[in-house]
Amino acid sequence: MKLRCSLEFVVLVFGLSFSAQATTTRFESIPIPGTRAFPESITSKSDGTLYVGRLGDGGIVRINPHTHEDTIFIQPGALGSRSILGVFADEASNTLWACSNDLSALGAPATGSDIGSALKAFDLRTGIGKRSVSLPGAHAFCNDIAVDTKGSIYVTDSANPTILKLAPGATSFEVFARDPAFSPPQSDSAGLDGIAFGSDGNLYVTTYAAGGLFRVEVRAGRAGRITALSGDHPLRFPDALRKLGNNSFLLIEGAGTLNRVVIKDNGFSVTSIRGNFSTPTSVAMIGATAWVSEGNTTYFFDPSKKNSAPPLPFRIYAVSLRKENTK
Repeated sequence: MKLRCSLEFVVLVFGLSFSAQATTTRFESIPIPGTRAFPESITSKSDGTLYVGRLGDGGIVRINPHTHEDTIFIQPGALGSRSILGVFADEASNTLWACSNDLSALGAPATGSDIGSALKAFDLRTGIGKRSVSLPGAHAFCNDIAVDTKGSIYVTDSANPTILKLAPGATSFEVFARDPAFSPPQSDSAGLDGIAFGSDGNLYVTTYAAGGLFRVEVRAGRAGRITALSGDHPLRFPDALRKLGNNSFLLIEGAGTLNRVVIKDNGFSVTSIRGNFSTPTSVAMIGATAWVSEGNTTYFFDPSKKNSAPPLPFRIYAVSLRKENTK
């Protein structure tokens, strides 16, 4: 990405929710190391281990939620990585996938050598770098990640109206789906963001600035009809999307809430589970607990707060889910 374009785009991507209020509700939390961590994404393994990508300091933190022990599992700059956005623990391939973007124009301290946007692959057990695949185009922005049952990787490109696919063994991305509806309302704001497969086998994505939720039909590994879904609640900066079951998802709204979303036909219903987060960015499930990363990214992207210290330490929060919100 050219630095000028990168700066303008990213400020508008993440600068839309500057009015989000600080968290006031008290519940279990775990601190994230780093005075400039700005946690952006969180994923989990079946044994409960959590992995948190850091937008500011770079690198990926591994956390035991039972003991609260944390380790810098992927060092900043590993495999050339810069700021880490989406992360996905793919146990089938023993891979920790991560979206890396060069945000050095915004002062990100992440010390990688990459220029532009790339998908990184690390060994899920050892953290050793496996491979790096650049996103196509000069102005790509790797945001979030999903994996299908055959091992293909799908990423949202927030700077373009495209969902990209990396097939097993492939060395470059192909365009899986492209639609003008994925475009942001303004050319310099954020488009595609969260991505997850539903229990129906179709792919679902969010659009951040436009507040959209879409279904992409999947037939034999190819994209079919793309449908904009209508909800009973307007979404305010929908971000991470995580599968629950019965075609329901956990959804983060950047305006400050964790929601449960249920898809029915071409519509969806929204139930708010927990609010008052300060720019939440992602969520991961462990049993009946949702772990929410609180990014406080306004202190990174808002020019008026550049010289202000964010509330420290950065944290992820445990939200106990009622039975009806786990299905």
